[in-house]
Parts: sequence; structure tokens; C-alpha cells
Amino acid sequence: MGMRARRFLARSILTATAIAGLSNSPLGAAALPWMDPAIVARQQAAASDTAKEAIAHQRALQLIAAMSLDQKLQQLTGDMPSVVRELPNCFGGRHVSGIADLAIPTFRITNGPVGVGQNDCVSRAAYEAAPEGMEKLKAAYTDPSSAEATALPSGMAVAASFDPQAATLFGEVIAAEMHHLALHVFEAPGMNLARLPVLGRNFEYFGEDPYLSGTMAVAETKAVQASGLIAMAKHFVANEQETNRMTIRETVDEQALRELYLIPFEMSVKDGKVASIMCSYNYVNGLHACENTPMLTDVLRGDWGFTGYVQSDFFAMKSTAPTINAGMDHEMPTPLHWAPAKMRAALAAKEVDLARIDSALERRYTQMFKAGIFDRPLKQTPIDFAAGGAKARMIGERAAVLLQNNGALPLAHTARTILLVGKASQVYAQQAIAGGSILGKHMGAGGGSSDVVPHETVAPLDGLRDALRADGRTGQMKMVLVDDANGAATIDGQAVTFAAALKDIAAADAVVVMAGTNSEEGADRATFTDATGHRLAASAAAGNSLDWYAGKPSMIATTDPAGNTAHDSQTVAMLAAILSTRSTSGRTMAQKTALVLKDNASAAMDPRLIGTQGPSILEVWFPGQEDGAIVADLLLGRANPGGKLPVTFPVAGRGFLDTITAEQFPGVPASDGKTQSVTYSEKLAIGYRWYDGNAGGRCAPVKGHNPCVAFPFGHGLSYTRFTTSAPKLATLGGGYSATVTVKNVGATAGSEVVQTYLTLPASADQLGAKQPPKRLIGFARVDLAPGETRSVTIPIDPAASNHPLGVWSKADKTWVTPKGRYTVLIGTSSAPADLAEAGTFSR
Repeated sequence: MGMRARRFLARSILTATAIAGLSNSPLGAAALPWMDPAIVARQQAAASDTAKEAIAHQRALQLIAAMSLDQKLQQLTGDMPSVVRELPNCFGGRHVSGIADLAIPTFRITNGPVGVGQNDCVSRAAYEAAPEGMEKLKAAYTDPSSAEATALPSGMAVAASFDPQAATLFGEVIAAEMHHLALHVFEAPGMNLARLPVLGRNFEYFGEDPYLSGTMAVAETKAVQASGLIAMAKHFVANEQETNRMTIRETVDEQALRELYLIPFEMSVKDGKVASIMCSYNYVNGLHACENTPMLTDVLRGDWGFTGYVQSDFFAMKSTAPTINAGMDHEMPTPLHWAPAKMRAALAAKEVDLARIDSALERRYTQMFKAGIFDRPLKQTPIDFAAGGAKARMIGERAAVLLQNNGALPLAHTARTILLVGKASQVYAQQAIAGGSILGKHMGAGGGSSDVVPHETVAPLDGLRDALRADGRTGQMKMVLVDDANGAATIDGQAVTFAAALKDIAAADAVVVMAGTNSEEGADRATFTDATGHRLAASAAAGNSLDWYAGKPSMIATTDPAGNTAHDSQTVAMLAAILSTRSTSGRTMAQKTALVLKDNASAAMDPRLIGTQGPSILEVWFPGQEDGAIVADLLLGRANPGGKLPVTFPVAGRGFLDTITAEQFPGVPASDGKTQSVTYSEKLAIGYRWYDGNAGGRCAPVKGHNPCVAFPFGHGLSYTRFTTSAPKLATLGGGYSATVTVKNVGATAGSEVVQTYLTLPASADQLGAKQPPKRLIGFARVDLAPGETRSVTIPIDPAASNHPLGVWSKADKTWVTPKGRYTVLIGTSSAPADLAEAGTFSR
């Protein structure tokens, strides 16, 4: 065992001993006014959220007044990994031990962007069996014996539903399972933007648009907190890359920060009343995110009126006094920078006031009291895994996006021979996938903090076979796995050449190919010359390809053969070979081949895959534990895809990543010569805004379509067809409303998503950075039966928290409504060809 590990273990023992001694309260056991039944009943009967929080605040003040300094300091941070006192079966590193004499319960925290992840309950047996030293301590945070929960579809999938009700359902599953596992804090939703399509944690987030991200985050937050739990908006702020995430120094234009990266957080505070915020690892405009007074105090509390508390990301803090004075309230996961000895020293040196310690506890206790955490016992009960799985399937089916359909989908009822094709080195056709899934290992073993350990998973082949059987279809399913060189293959485990496999593929009635862009926390999908992440080996765009992969998605991929080497699966070449094969089944290869994508975010599309010569393409993101069941229902037409893209899919070689500089990603040496700095020099031009504005100089629209875009933001087809007509704009109170008529002209029930975009007046550019041609300001998903017609109206509120008409003025330090004519566009995607003018108004 190393010296550091010995010190860490020793501190764990000492901390546990110290906490045990904190039960000697200065009060007698009966003097707990914050737990008086009368005040508890008054809080529960409060008629409004504001009134409830006021009573919770009163209780927090009463508690703090009764606490000794030792107790206060212990409560400021998470504990060293230890057994949860009230739950002796759980060994965890995600809690603050309670103080029984003060009726303070152990406060338990779980990760969760894709389900109840590492949740403070690793098996004691697994912990005890782990090797001594850091590996034993690491087990408390990452061991796959973590309590089981439902592995839901990814955050990106939820965003693709364009349906706040799907986000609400997601939050309800989370809340129910947190209560079963006796947890209190949900470290999500994550709402960083997909500035970089290769960001390793894009799957946890909601895409490239701030309004869409904020809308989904608010719905999820409300669902979680309505159940008496605490949601935590993260990662605050500008945490848009994993490469060098602990030290990266980011420079973000103030206007871009306000108009893009802060908007989802602002919506979460104002509309979702989120109870907590997590500060991130990175530096923002010269200050570390956890000691950034302009963000944590001036913006969060001063501008937005946030009344919750701020927690650090795990091991993110780098100081004692600067963090607490900047507005931090809770250090996780262990007492490092806020260890009692360090905080006492800061008090003695007058670097920190006792009042600031009290306010940090006051903010957290207020939210704990408000959620009822003090008023219910810490008790675990069995999870209904069947119910969780059914809801996961519902979310996954709402999230699927049909990118193009050349006749292969849904699979024909007459298909008797169906071949499932994938790469032997990849998980997509072989296992259910969540972020960071590793071939041959069970889900939840990827090593990321968001990993969920499911009760069961449904593999793609199993899902298809079960669905075919349930539909009474007869026929033969075969699995074809192809090596990276496209030379050898297996058919149901029997070795053949790829050429031989192509003959079976040519003869099949239907071919389903599965591919994707697996990723995980800890690394971006990019190749570096070494493990430092300081220098790219090639264009950052390489990681946006279906060909790129690394053995361990959570580690930086390098060119070093002895390291986590980046590989080329030659998936695109395999697809091209399949499509160019002459079919012998009576239908062309394009007509009978479906490509199922399972992506982190977007994937750059090879031109050979786009259009009538390409396959039908169905995007299902990371479906989670129900992967096989979700995909089978969609492929067979038991469910109708109706999702839309929350990210832009570029044409390979023509995307944002093909143009960026090292200063934009992964960074260049900072002034200290040790760390890296990144500049968001594209300012407002991210995602569809970059393509719409032709920022790269090669993307001017042609006949309503962008030549750099394979599939635009907001795009998605269906197994039925819709028409839109009669767009119009009207005044509505102090704002406006855009209306369009939608009709299902097909033979199948389905969903359409109406989207509203706004073009600002030319005068907006005079206030700062050049504005993109349009911004998303509203959307509504409508389910229609065959032949049904419905009028869809989307309100436009100038005073809304997403500032739909606003431009941030750096000169005036405020939101400004530019003077001039605004144009409202309404339609079914961000592509000009899919939009019509609803009307204009002037301000």
C-alpha cells in the first residue's frame, strides 16, 4: 500500500471515530424545536412553494443555532468511505453522516443522468474483497456491486423525444427508485451543451440548443423534486470537454456565456426551482468554477435569485477560503479542502467568517427540510424492476429518430430471413448499450460516475427474437460479426470470410446493421499522441466517425500501442460493401438494409450512406438496459419513431470539427506553462447556428438544404406522413403565438414535432457578437391518428427565462431587446426547406 493510500485509510478511520463523538449535542434530547410536530405540520400544509421554503428556512436556522462548531465543520463535507449508519448493508462514499442527537439524518447522494447510478451502497463483501490501497477506496465509488436500478435511455435520448412528458417520466422513475434506495440527492440533470460532438459526456446532456436543454432539464427537475428529493443542475458552467477537465482554462465570451451556456441553468433555477447546483472542474474566464464569485454569487444568486445550495463536483475544489467565500456550500466527496483542521485554520486567520459557514449549512438544510428529508426514516425497500423497465421502453421508443427511410423500415412482415450485422470489436449488435459499455462486460462496469447497474438487460438479438415470436412471425435470425479489417467474419459463431458473409447478406430478406459512437466520462472521442491529452494526433473530427473506437471509452485514447489505443473499425467501409453487393432476394440492398445507430451525440455521415443509395437509418442513442426490446419494437413497427435530432449530423469532412483550431479544442499551453487553455472563439456559432450562419464558408444553403448537413437539428421522419399548413402569427397578451395546422395523411398513428424559430433584427449584431440566422424558441409534440388534423399553437413570451427576444449587452451588463423586425418561422426541423414564415413583428 502506498503512503497516500495509508493516509487516506487512516483518515477514514479517524473521521468515522470523530463522527461517532459528535452525537454529544449541547442540547438535551428533547430540545429539538426544528423537529416539533407543529412546525412539521405547518410546513406540510403550506399553500405555496415560497411559504414551504420559508418554514424550512426557519427550521434550518433553529438547527444551526443548536450546533457546536465541531458539528458544523463535520457537516460541511462528505465523509470518507464508510458504512452508512442507518443502512449497515451499504458501504459508500457518497454521504454525509448524520448526527442522531440533532435528528440530522445521514444525507445520501447518487449520480444519475441515465438512471440511479453509483448510489452510496456498494456491497460490503465487494469492498472487503478489493485489493488494499487506492483500489479499495475506489471501490466505494465505482464498484459494480452498487445497488441495482433501472438503466434508462440516455439524456440525449430524452432530448430527442422533444417531449417534456418523456423527461417527466424519466424523473419519476428516478424519484421512485431513489426512495426505494433511501437516497436524497440526484446529481442531475446535466445540461452542458454539445459544443463538441466528440464530448465524452454528451450522452448525459440534452444536445446543442440551450432552450431545448433547459426545457428538458426543468421537466426532469420538477418530477424529481415533486417527490421530496433534491435535484442538482450540473456542471456549472462551460464544462464542454473531458480532455484535461480538471485543469482546463476556458475563455468564454460573456455574451455567449449568457445566451448559450447559462440559459439551461437559468431556466432550471427560475422555472424548475432546482434545489442545488454542482460546480464543475474547469476554470471559466480566469477563475476556477468552484471559486468563481461572478458565477456562484453574482449571476446565480444575485441575478437569478437562486435560494438553494452549491455542491462541488467530486474532488473538484482546489482551495479552502476562496471556495466558501465565492459561494460554495458543500464539498464532496470527502473532507479535503474543507477538512475541519483547514477550516479552523481559515477561521483563525480571519480568511473565513463563521457566518459564512452558517450560511452554507443554512442553504443546504433549508432544501433538506423543504424536501422532507428530516421527516422520514432512512429505509430501503425493493424496487419494482418490471415497472422501471416498462417506462424505460416507453422513453426509448419516444426518443428514436428515423433519419431516412428507403423502404427497409418497418421490417416487412414477409421477411423470413433477417441478418443482424455488427462489428466483432463493438458492443452495438452484441449487447445492450449505455454510456461506456465495454464488450464482454456487464452494463455498469464502464467506470464512469453515471454508470447504472441494472437488474437485467435485453441484448439486440434476444429482443428481436422475442418480438418476432410475440408477433407470431416465423423465420430465421442470424448474427453476422465482421472483423475490423473487413476480411473475416462469423455467422452465428461459425468462422467465414467476409466475402462469404456478403453472400448470406445478399440473400437475406432484411439486413439490420448496428453501429454507433460509444463514449464515457473521463475522455472525449479523440486520438492523442500521448496520455496527457495535450496534442491531437489528427483532426478532432476523426472521433465523430462511426469508425473510431477505443478499448476503454473512459480513458484518453492515444497512438501508443501499449496504451488505450484508438482503433479504426472500418464500419463505413463495411456498410459500403454491403450496399454495393448485388441483392439476390428481389429487393435492392438499399431497400432492405436498415442501419441502427446508437450514438453519444451526432455522427459524421459518409456521403455513401445519405440519400436513396443509402440504408434506412434509425437513431436510438444509448437505449440502456431495454436496448433489444426498444429497437425490436421500432424495427418491427410495433412502435413508430417520432423523435427529432437534438444535434446536427454533419456530412463527413464538412462539419464544425473539421474547421476548429487547437485553441478551440483540445487547447494550447496556458500562460503558466503547465495547464491548457481553450477559447470558445466561435462565440454564438455552435451546432445548427454554426451551419446556418455558414461560419466555415462552405455551408451556404442550396434550395433550402445545407450542403454540410446530412440531417439537420430538429429533423426526424415517421412511418406515417404529415403535412403542415396555414402558418400564422398572432398577439397573445404581452407576447405572441405561432400556429400551424398539422395533418396525419398516412395510414399509421404517429407523432410530429412542431418547432418555432426566431430571426432577430439586423440591429442585434450591433450589440455584440454576430447573431445566427435563427434560434429555437418553442416546440410542441403532437400525437395524431391516421387522417387526424390538429391546430398547434406555440406561445412566445418575451419575458420567459430563456430570453427568446433578448441579446446580452456586455456594455450594459443586461438583456436588451433589439429594435427592428423579428421573423417567426414554424415547421418540422431547422432546415429552411422545412420551415414557413408565420409572420413578423416589430419592437
